[in-house]
Amino acid sequence: MSERIALDLLDPKAVRKRARTVAIGALIVAAAFGGLLGLLAGRTAGLVTAAVFAVPLLMLAWSEARRRVWLEGHVLSVRAFGTRSVDLHTAEQLDLLVTDVRGARTVGLFVRGGGKAINLALAIYAGTGGREQGVLPLRKLADVLAGRGDAPGLVFSELLVAQLRAEARGLAAADRPLYQLGSMAPTGRLAQKLNPEAISRFVSTLDQS
Repeated sequence: MSERIALDLLDPKAVRKRARTVAIGALIVAAAFGGLLGLLAGRTAGLVTAAVFAVPLLMLAWSEARRRVWLEGHVLSVRAFGTRSVDLHTAEQLDLLVTDVRGARTVGLFVRGGGKAINLALAIYAGTGGREQGVLPLRKLADVLAGRGDAPGLVFSELLVAQLRAEARGLAAADRPLYQLGSMAPTGRLAQKLNPEAISRFVSTLDQS
């Protein structure tokens, strides 16, 4: 049986704490809007309004608290309300997705296969620092992607190996490949996929020694 490698970039306790904060905020906002509309249009309208605001945000908080990501063999899985899995060896799509939220940039590996899609966060950067996947997860991911035997898999595998080398050398975050790729994405957009050709050119310039 294949070893299960956890790929949760953030500590589960921190995620649960953040989810509780979102849930509390959702209840406060829902109560405020529901109370205001209740005064103007009656109790029923207030309750409906409160539910409209609260339910989606509470579901989001619950989903975040439950979310877990792992690699087992060459199958990447994510669990929230249910479990989605994508075989990295047969995935039809591999992309680098950069999201920008409140000054924090997340660099993720976006994979699609079998009608399912998963965005795996590889690193989160804010300013000159951040948080990255550990050595073992990156090494396993690099091996699995190289095992695809095609050009996209090899490019992403080499990228992760270069990231590992940068970490081993103790380079600052700004000198690491994932940070540099994340910085290539234009500002002002919540999420964007980097051009595959641009990624290939960037990887070809990296020191592979």
